[in-house]
Order: sequence, then C-alpha cells, then structure tokens
Amino acid sequence: MLHYKLYGHKEEGKPWVTFVHGAGGSSSIWYKQVKDFKEQFNVLLIDLRGHGNSKSHLNQNHFPTYTFESISEEVIEVLDYLKIERSHFIGISLGTIIIKEIAERHPHRVSKIVMGGAVFKLNFRSQILMRIGVIFKSVIPYILLYKLFAWIIMPRKKHRESRSLFVREAKKLYQKEFIRWFKLAAEINPLLKAHRTKHSHHPTLYLMGDEDHMFLPSIQKLVQNANLNWVQLQVIPTCGHVVNVEKPGEFNQRTLQFLA
Repeated sequence: MLHYKLYGHKEEGKPWVTFVHGAGGSSSIWYKQVKDFKEQFNVLLIDLRGHGNSKSHLNQNHFPTYTFESISEEVIEVLDYLKIERSHFIGISLGTIIIKEIAERHPHRVSKIVMGGAVFKLNFRSQILMRIGVIFKSVIPYILLYKLFAWIIMPRKKHRESRSLFVREAKKLYQKEFIRWFKLAAEINPLLKAHRTKHSHHPTLYLMGDEDHMFLPSIQKLVQNANLNWVQLQVIPTCGHVVNVEKPGEFNQRTLQFLA
C-alpha cells in the first residue's frame, strides 16, 4: 500500500481532504498547506508509487503496469484501508489527472475538487519535448532530463523555489522509476483528450498561475467551452505552475473558501 500521513482533527465528523502530488514530487510539497487545512479538516497526504516513502517494493503482480487507472486505484486503496468513504481532493500538476480518474471511476468517493496547475492538454512544444525525452531517457542521466523539463515549465527566477523543490524530490527516485513515470506522462495525450470531453458533476476549482504558460491557455479554453456553473477558474497573478508553493497564502485562502 502507498505511504501516507494523517492529520486528524480533534473534533469528530470533520470532512476529509486528500492531497495528491505530481510526478517527481512527494507529499512533502504540501508543507505550506498542512497547518491551515488541519484546522478545519482531517488531512490525508499520499506518496504516489515510487515517490517519497512509497518505494518500488509495491506489489507489481497486483498492478504490473503503470497507468493512471492503476495509480488512481492505489489511492482508493488507502482510502478503503482508512475507512474514508468520501473526501475532497486537491491535486497539483500530474496529480490532477489522477484525481480526474478517481472522480470518473469512483464518483461517490469525491466531494469537491481543487486542481492546482492542472494538466489537461500538452501543447505542440511540450509534445515535442516529451518525444525527445523518450528518445534520450536511457542515455541522459534522468536528473538532468528532469531539471530541463522543470526549467521549461517553470523558467522564471521567481519559480526557483518550485524548481528546486521538485528536483530535490526527483533525486529520490530510482532511474527505472523515473523512466516508467516519464513514459507514462509522454503517453497521456489520448487520456487527456478523453478527459476534455467529459465533465464530472463534482464542484471543481481550477487554480492556475498567470505565468503557467504551458497549461493555463488550455484550462481557460476548457472552462470557457464547458460553461458549467459548478466549474470555475481562478488565476493567481505573478505565479507560475506550482501555485501551492509559489503563492501558498492565496492558494490556501481560495481553496478553503471554495471547500467551505
């Protein structure tokens, strides 16, 4: 089972909030959220397969392949073990795809959804970069490849903290583990296309930075075309892709207000 951390509220009956990080990160990226959220909720932080303390000793016979479907089922396995029937979900970057899978496969387990730095379409530039990465993933040291992609997604000086945090966490991955996740990310376009044609009925907040040049345009178009009153987009000014790290105060405030 995946590694997790719990912050139980002192009052019984408080709702749950489950945090899902992106590829190359770990539950530690939510360190600027825990204090604020545990005052109002039961908080669950999960390390995805091969990340943080969820190392590659997981039962590969149970989930022999890396798919977003199997990874989402591992998150549900933690909820089942803890007897959490229903939870809000908060995700960042590729973690938002996992939450989308959970919402579609287990809609009754999801209350509200917050998507930070959501990924719902790879533009032409990012597709080319992914293909180049797939070609050279076995030749170039994985950490150099990860640093390159982190810089492309978060290029500005003010994004340095986010880049450093994710690179530091990525160093904890094994080379084979990184390649598995990289290959999974490189093949997500068909899945993202399917997600763009489906809209769950869960209240959903997209929290994006106005400097998230790779992913904000597609989210703006998605929300505009969907025109659903339970789906909203809020853009945080002077902020890049990893909104919960770069602007934690605004991220926490907007998210808590939405969940309330």
